[in-house]
Amino acid sequence: MRAFLVICFFSVAATVLTSCSEQDLEYKRAYTNGSLVYQQHCQNCHGNDGEGLSALIPPLTDSIYYKKNSAQLACLIKNGSSGLMIVGDKAYTDKMPPSGLAPIEISQVLTYIRNSFGNKHGIVSVDEVNKDLEGCN
Repeated sequence: MRAFLVICFFSVAATVLTSCSEQDLEYKRAYTNGSLVYQQHCQNCHGNDGEGLSALIPPLTDSIYYKKNSAQLACLIKNGSSGLMIVGDKAYTDKMPPSGLAPIEISQVLTYIRNSFGNKHGIVSVDEVNKDLEGCN
């Protein structure tokens, strides 16, 4: 009986360790790829550190904005923006062009943005992005 319990304990421990490392690998992969997508498609306007551009381009450092608007972020990236946007109590009206990114790239860049520039919001899955894109206006 004791041997059985020891085997069960190590089986459960191995399962837990494996699942944690798989989640960690998934996050690191998405974050790293998201960094590359950010450099290619976002950094020119939003800056190296997500600081934006004065009164023209909003910063990506406002975690409150991300929390309140998380379901709209995929749509903003995919379709761009042309209306009034309030970020950090500042109004921004300049247009953001559509990105043309695939859902996997959007999930990766959102994972990067939402975990950079002082933000810590975890991984953004492709399923979450697809769900959010279905709700775009």
